[in-house]
This record gives sequence, C-alpha cells and structure tokens, in this order.
Amino acid sequence: MDMSSLATSPDTAGKALPFSLLDLAQVGPGETVHDALARSTELAEFADTAGYRRLWYAEHHNMPAIASAAPAVLVAHMAGRTSTIRLGAGGVMLPNHSPLAIAEQFGTLAELHPGRIDLGLGRAPGGDQATFAALRRDPATAENFPTDVLELQGYLRGASRVPGVTATPGAGTDVPLYILGSSLFGAQLAAYLGLPYAFASHFAPAALEQAVALYRREFRPAELPDGSTSEPHVIAAATVIADDDAELAAAQLQLAKVHRVRVLFGRGTNMSDEQATALLQGPHGRQVDEMLRYAAVGTPAQVQEQLADFAQLADADELMLAPLASDRKVWFGTVAALAPTALTATGR
Repeated sequence: MDMSSLATSPDTAGKALPFSLLDLAQVGPGETVHDALARSTELAEFADTAGYRRLWYAEHHNMPAIASAAPAVLVAHMAGRTSTIRLGAGGVMLPNHSPLAIAEQFGTLAELHPGRIDLGLGRAPGGDQATFAALRRDPATAENFPTDVLELQGYLRGASRVPGVTATPGAGTDVPLYILGSSLFGAQLAAYLGLPYAFASHFAPAALEQAVALYRREFRPAELPDGSTSEPHVIAAATVIADDDAELAAAQLQLAKVHRVRVLFGRGTNMSDEQATALLQGPHGRQVDEMLRYAAVGTPAQVQEQLADFAQLADADELMLAPLASDRKVWFGTVAALAPTALTATGR
C-alpha cells in the first residue's frame, strides 16, 4: 500500500486523518501507580509537541493494572504540563456520577484551560458489580443515560434543565461532548443528539461497521452555541504496538493477551502465566482475539498500513490510538513512531 494514503478517509476528501491517543495509565510489571502516572505524564508532554489532536483517559475502577479511575484529576494534571493538545475523558462513565458534579468538574477544567477540554461520556459502570455498589450507585441508573446527557449539556451551555440549579463553574463553557459506545445504542443516541461518536473498537469491535453506518444514516444536525450546526464525526479506536523488530511487537501482543485472560477470567485467583497461556488455546482465547481484532501490530510501516485499512473500514474521521505494549520502550516508541509530526517528516 502507498504510505501516502495513510489515514486518508474517503469522506475527508484527501485530508489527513487526525490521530489522537487513549492512555489507560497502565501499571506495568514491576511498576507502582506513581511510576505509571509518571510515564503517562511523559507521554502527554511528548504528545503535546508531536501533532496528536487529543489525549483521553478512561474511567476504570477496581483494576490494579489501570490507574485512570479519576479522569478529571488526570486531565487537570496533564493540562498543567502541556500547552496545546486537547485533553479529556474517554470517557467518564456517567451512571457513576451526577450530571451536575461532572459539569462542575469539567467546567472548572475548561475555565482553567479554555478551548482544550473534551468530555466523552459512556453508560457502562467501568467496573464490576461490587465496584458499582462501592460507588454507591444503582445499576438501574444506566437507563437514565440519555436524559443525564441532556441535563449535563444544559449545565455546560448555561441553559439548565433543572430549575434553580446552575453549574458554577460550568455554565457557558460549552465543553464539547462525545458519546462513547460499542453498540447500536450509543450510535443512535449520538445521532439523535447530533453529537460526535467514539467507537470502542480497541476492545469491543463486533458492531463497529453497523454502528457507524447507523450513526451516519440517522445523524440529525444540532444547533451549536455559535449558531452553526453540528456535522457527524466518528472517532474509531485501535490498539497499536509498533517496533522496528516485528517479532518483538508480536511478542508484546502475546503478553497483552495473556494479561487480558488473567484480568477477565482469573479475578480472585493466582492464575499463572502458564495457565493463562493455556486458556488462550480455547474459547477464552478466541474471546480475547476478538477483542483485539483491530490491533495494528508490527513495524511502524506495517502498523501504518494496517491503520490506513482500518480507517477506511471504520469510515472514521479520526483515529484514537491505544498503545498496549507492557515494555515501556516499545509503548513509548509506538507513540513516537506513529506521531503525525514523525509521519510528516518521513513523507508517509
């Protein structure tokens, strides 16, 4: 494939497709949470100068290997260490919070860092049932997701839907909202509200093509605060592992699969690497393989080619890259090799 076609979507009329990053603030082998957050800070500082459009953090709870339980706190810290890149949640799991509290948090961030804050919203709990109970939330609150999104949007636009309640900070900041999803529900909601849609194809790819097609087909332009109307915008996420040594990249993917089997199917046990590897040979392994269907793995050139194909398949307006390697050198190297400034410099 001609590398000049990298990340050029049929719908973007030849314009380069923006690359963004999803950082799970992963706690690698032998690392502390402090270590992991220090590495995430280094990544943010690099991404700020490397041409990436945005950097998001996802809300996960009760997962020892992921340190992004509090996205707003991470965004605040990273915003202070960067100057231009957009920062946000990808996403906040809205059923875990009141819309007013999120409006105040991200409204505060927007007042401190105007024009740089995003807010992606999901309706999953971001953890297991025990965690949901520990958060003092009721699983039934997920059913209120559409109305909660509208309530949150009202606060941020200074047009509260709750009489007598104003978000301060928050009102008038118009923090851009994005609907996250991995099913037709999120696509329908984003289309109905005229909001951008981010698909979680980095771990739940099954409905990608159907959901994006539905979103584009049913999209209803919404009036924006500046008087214009919204246009459809699809962000598709992809796991990436790139290294000059393709075999090393493949080995890092295998390690990631072993880790995922342990997390998904070994909770509460001391599952060994050997046991996890054995599970990869059966139904559990096929489930993990499906989760990573759109992983782009290999040399930087190979990964770029895979991403170009993926962008067309996903009919995407933007790609959200999720670096997965547990080896920090490979993890950071992936981000550096795929940076828009690096691709421009090499003519790719």
